[in-house]
Amino acid sequence: MEGCPLPPFKWDEARRAVLKAELDALYARLYGLTTEELRYILDPQDVYGPDFPGETFRVLKEKEIRQFGEYRTKRLVLEAWDKLQEQSAQ
Repeated sequence: MEGCPLPPFKWDEARRAVLKAELDALYARLYGLTTEELRYILDPQDVYGPDFPGETFRVLKEKEIRQFGEYRTKRLVLEAWDKLQEQSAQ
């Protein structure tokens, strides 16, 4: 029986976060979202201000702010979104 000729996959948490963000951005595009709608989904307070009563991913946001000093997922998804927008404009 022949095995896979590739070496074992090396786990890289930072790379995984970027890949997940790229997928999120791609799905948002496939769903036809606007930038504003994507920003709202990621963080309603970013769109409507800090007094907005609801949050979509409050636990994730708080965890990432504690861990990374920022809401990393939001930044990565919006960066991936911007890259998709640039690519489609070319």
